[in-house]
Amino acid sequence: MRKDAVALTKLFRWLEKTLPEREVAETEVAEKLDGFRGLQNYYHGESFAAIVGYNSNGAIIHYHALPDKCAMIKNEGMLLLDSGGQYTDGTTDITRTIAIGIPTDEQKQNFTLVLKGHIDLAMLRFPHGTRGNQMEMLARQPLWSHGLNYSHGTGHGVGFFLNVHEGPQALGTGATAKATAIFEPGMLTSNEPGFYKTGEYGIRIENLVVVVEDRKTDFGRFLKFDTVTLFPIDLNLIEENLLDKKEIDWLNQYHQRVYDEVSPLLDDNEKSWLKGKCGKISIVEKTLL
Repeated sequence: MRKDAVALTKLFRWLEKTLPEREVAETEVAEKLDGFRGLQNYYHGESFAAIVGYNSNGAIIHYHALPDKCAMIKNEGMLLLDSGGQYTDGTTDITRTIAIGIPTDEQKQNFTLVLKGHIDLAMLRFPHGTRGNQMEMLARQPLWSHGLNYSHGTGHGVGFFLNVHEGPQALGTGATAKATAIFEPGMLTSNEPGFYKTGEYGIRIENLVVVVEDRKTDFGRFLKFDTVTLFPIDLNLIEENLLDKKEIDWLNQYHQRVYDEVSPLLDDNEKSWLKGKCGKISIVEKTLL
């Protein structure tokens, strides 16, 4: 996960420097990221073909850019990047959505609703015996409350230097074998709610989480998720007033952990860039009138 963070830091710094000077093809972003991952020890290649979706292409859930048909990324709009790497010491899968220009109020609201669902699922404590289709609605609830939804599962199992989509478990709806599998300690699963506005933009925030022991009580054995992916979430897309204190605390602690674990692997310029992306959100007490 640290190696992936180093590669993504190099990629997004390169993109920020390049876009004011020229447009960048979606396929070039995928190639650059594969190259930056290739600088890391024990890298064997992509865990799947990167999804690089600029503006309306980001709203196509399983979009794949082709050299002769892909969009040219300009110094404005939104970009969704879903990618992963295969390393001897693990398999990664991460999605980040970034604002290249100034996001609209609607984009910030919808991004923050996705983020709330992501955080609520990440913070979940649950009794042993719980299944994916009992948990995944937590990630949808903030969107549901605004009459919004997304049409893919919320999470899939990930192998260890194996399949990036691997059972037995999943965070999905319905009564499929994966959605009804019981979550056990050690299972690595994606947490990836999203929102897609056809013809305009897509949003997805994906981290990998691992099931660990939480506590034992008179009511049984409880488990929780530990987030293991290490890369900042775009602060420019967050509508802070929509987050509650627990969600802000989670995000601030996550960003501090990202910086603490990744910065020792970066040069000074990269450290400075990462520090700026890992800024903290202030908690403003709301006064009832």
